[in-house]
Amino acid sequence: MNFVDHDSMLTIKQGKASQGGVNFHRLKVEGVVVLQIPLDNPRKPPLPLCDISCGGWEMSDQSGRYPYLWGVSQQGQVWFREGIHPRVPEGSSWEEVEVPKEVAQLSAGPGDLLWALLWDGNLLVRTGLSLDCPTGTSWVEVQSPGKEVEALHVAVGVSVVWVVTKDYKVWFRRGVNSHNPCGSGWISIGGEMMMVDVGLNDQDCAFSGQLTEASQGSVLSCTDSDSELGPPDPQNATSDTPVLEAQAPSVVPLGAADSPPPPQTPTDEAPTAPQKDAPKPFIPASDSFINSLVSDRDRTVASQPSIAEIPQEEVEQPAPAPMLPTPEAAGHDVPWMNVDLEGAEAARSAQATACSLGDGGAAATYALGTLESSQGVGEEDGPVWTWISGGGCDVDAGSQISWLSPTGTRTTSVHGFNCDLCTQRYLRLSLLTCVHLCCVQSVWVRKGSLRWWRDWKPQRWVDVGVALEQSTKADGRKDSIFFVYYTQYDEKKYLHVFINEVTVLVPVLRDCHYAFAVYTAERTKQRWPLVLAAPTEQDMDDWLSLLSDCCCECRGIAGPPSRQALWSTTSKGDIMVHEPSFSLEAAAHALASDLMFWRQVPGHLRCVESNSLGLVWGIGWDGTAWVYSGPGSGKRLAGSQSVHVYENQRWNPMTGYTDKGLPTDRPMWSDESGLKECTKGSTHPPSPRWSWVSEWAVDFMVPGGTDKEGWQYAADFPTTFHGHKTIKDFVRRRRWTRKCKITVRGPWQQVPPIRLTDISLMPCLAQSQMEQVPVWALSDKGDVLCRLGVSQQNPAGSSWLHVGTDQPFKSISIGGANQVWAIAKDGAVFYRGSVSPQNPAGECWYHIPSPLRQTLRQLSVGRTSVFAVDENSNLWYRQGLTPSYPQGSAWELISNNVTKVSVGPLDQVWIIADGVPGFPAETPGAVCHRLGVGPMEPKGQSWDYGIGGGWEHISVRGNSSEAPRGAQPPPGGPSRSPAPQRPPAQVNGSAVVV
Repeated sequence: MNFVDHDSMLTIKQGKASQGGVNFHRLKVEGVVVLQIPLDNPRKPPLPLCDISCGGWEMSDQSGRYPYLWGVSQQGQVWFREGIHPRVPEGSSWEEVEVPKEVAQLSAGPGDLLWALLWDGNLLVRTGLSLDCPTGTSWVEVQSPGKEVEALHVAVGVSVVWVVTKDYKVWFRRGVNSHNPCGSGWISIGGEMMMVDVGLNDQDCAFSGQLTEASQGSVLSCTDSDSELGPPDPQNATSDTPVLEAQAPSVVPLGAADSPPPPQTPTDEAPTAPQKDAPKPFIPASDSFINSLVSDRDRTVASQPSIAEIPQEEVEQPAPAPMLPTPEAAGHDVPWMNVDLEGAEAARSAQATACSLGDGGAAATYALGTLESSQGVGEEDGPVWTWISGGGCDVDAGSQISWLSPTGTRTTSVHGFNCDLCTQRYLRLSLLTCVHLCCVQSVWVRKGSLRWWRDWKPQRWVDVGVALEQSTKADGRKDSIFFVYYTQYDEKKYLHVFINEVTVLVPVLRDCHYAFAVYTAERTKQRWPLVLAAPTEQDMDDWLSLLSDCCCECRGIAGPPSRQALWSTTSKGDIMVHEPSFSLEAAAHALASDLMFWRQVPGHLRCVESNSLGLVWGIGWDGTAWVYSGPGSGKRLAGSQSVHVYENQRWNPMTGYTDKGLPTDRPMWSDESGLKECTKGSTHPPSPRWSWVSEWAVDFMVPGGTDKEGWQYAADFPTTFHGHKTIKDFVRRRRWTRKCKITVRGPWQQVPPIRLTDISLMPCLAQSQMEQVPVWALSDKGDVLCRLGVSQQNPAGSSWLHVGTDQPFKSISIGGANQVWAIAKDGAVFYRGSVSPQNPAGECWYHIPSPLRQTLRQLSVGRTSVFAVDENSNLWYRQGLTPSYPQGSAWELISNNVTKVSVGPLDQVWIIADGVPGFPAETPGAVCHRLGVGPMEPKGQSWDYGIGGGWEHISVRGNSSEAPRGAQPPPGGPSRSPAPQRPPAQVNGSAVVV
């Protein structure tokens, strides 16, 4: 009996070996000459083979590619055929490949994938396959997908592996590719099949295992769910038709194998047995895998009379086979389509039509006839099918598989399919082509090429392949994995990230690349994100959107941000949102900050503030005020900002000021801190989204003033600079500035015409009812403003009300009960008295003394507490606040390492930390949560660090999801922030009305 592997059109005659000389048997199939490979010397010949598989022709991109041939002997040995070449297609000799266990069947893919099935039901994977080593290096054993059921058959493609277990369940191996040939896990696919074969472009066809006493077999292939073929007419099906009606639908939906079959139309001549009486398919158990598949055929045929014994008058011409139910008839999408196998006579009469298939290959189709138990079965009347190979066919996804129809052999479109039929972003990897699976599991794959920043020596950008694989389970849950494939020292390796573990996807600036970082909880703790770069901005946006959508689907997040959401912005202007849970502010066992999931909201702003009524305001980099208007209302956000570099010089008695400094000096071109070297040539806009709109120029608008050339002077670095030279000044600097702009789209509405530097909305509980929401802001000139008419129906408000001051301000915040606090540009603190809904602007300012020898720069007011940050990044808490004395009594130092603070409606405290302890190289700006905050401990006890590296601002003033408060203390352990010992409280003097 001959078995053919269509991938290379090579056959092997089972059990026959020529020990003498070369003995070739030629078989012509549709114009293709097939050579039988002799099992001969010069090397030790294999025992009679029971299975062969061809593959490996895609491992080289060069012309003249040729396949590799693998074989399995009946004793479980694996053999490799050497010397196969287009001029010598039969090869030269056999080479035995050692295996740890006896093999029953194997399958080789077009690339470097080779899987083998063991007699004990497990599987082997060959690793190290390459052009230089076509036989590989080692075997890795993979357990059968069924816990107690052994594997029956394995089929391998370019990057897919399918397995059928002995209960005839179909399994898909996820994450398989040349970098990871073993894959990462099994996915159960519905339907019952005896075998599956993988063709070109990973298209699949399968052989159904629905056997009856007549030993029927049905060839099934995948089809599009939008089939236009109609259901059969059961009234036209009679007992005279020699086609056996399947007792279950011949269109077998994945995951629907246990569904009840459609009602059959019984007849007097051929009564149909109930479905429950149909015997289960025979499970092969013989030594030879092929023989075991067909062993039940011999038993069945032996019990039937031969064709010669049937009277001539009883032999009738076969009628056209009735069409079996299609996906539409079944009422749901199904990925399997029955391939009716036409009788031999019909096939021979349609041979000329079949030859029109062209380059893709051809197939003669046969229908399995329904024969009464008294009838004989012979090969001429219709063979019992036990094997199928579709490796030579490539079926177009948009065409109907008409050549598999029961009315005869017809042609179909045989060429590469276009996966854009699914979506622009997704490539659906399913059974034949892009198939929608309704009530069953499905798999999506998006592949592409990016660059990966290898963050170890030698640090550099590496070209990598990436793949996002998403599977949908039968209950609707989605599971996704993101793979990164790279090569190091000619060894293929890969990284993978489970999408449900991703905490944030954020654009970053790396060497002017369109780069983004992927964080997980573990990578956040290690401060080691996965950084990838795309060739264009559109590619980066596509990948970010795709990955973000998958993350949200895995977490059940959909729609716009909720009213309770936490808002944050990065130093690049990206807007991030976190949907809080009740455990986020729990007094005990609070949600860890590094587990928080942040998603991006379209737009580009410097800061965002919100409250629990769903009002969200933001300020752009150019000071423009924006109001969040919800999804579907995208506007163009245009922003601009100035980028600065500093030119530094030191006095030399011989030459005067020069750019030759001391070895201990800062770089002669640096940022404002002097810690980082920044030249005009090496300085770029904040991200590739920005573009320059001016040239470098000396900036004369520098705090402290400049001379006529823009220089500032000081005694040494880094002391306070002033605008005139004295005899004690030995260093000087001047600032160079260059303007850049950005234009993006987002769900934001502009609020003209005043440019702002700070804004604050009064926090409240979610159940609060307010006709107008107090909104306070500072203009770019330091004026204090109060917005009138702000409500849920009119979030932008109606007009600005100017509140008088005697000096410009730089920070303002309004808390519960209309408490308004502000900081002047000289660091003085003020409290606004008599603010109420009836008097929204209040009456007067009360001066509050600052902490001793400290200058405050930013503050935030909660329901009953006030926190402030000074110029040295210290965090202060205001003691003694009471309803009768809202100004408080003293400042208490809480911690250092703080750049901004946000206090919520529950008095919860969140900050942007300047750095992360233990990671000095981390970019400044990390989200940090104060643990242990409660009514009896308003200052909290310790810090919990979350996402970090480039965060600019955070607002928790909309989160009023109050967690149950218990008597348990918060999680113990030392603080993760180096906080100094608290000094004695600094008592205030009397408040002064100004």
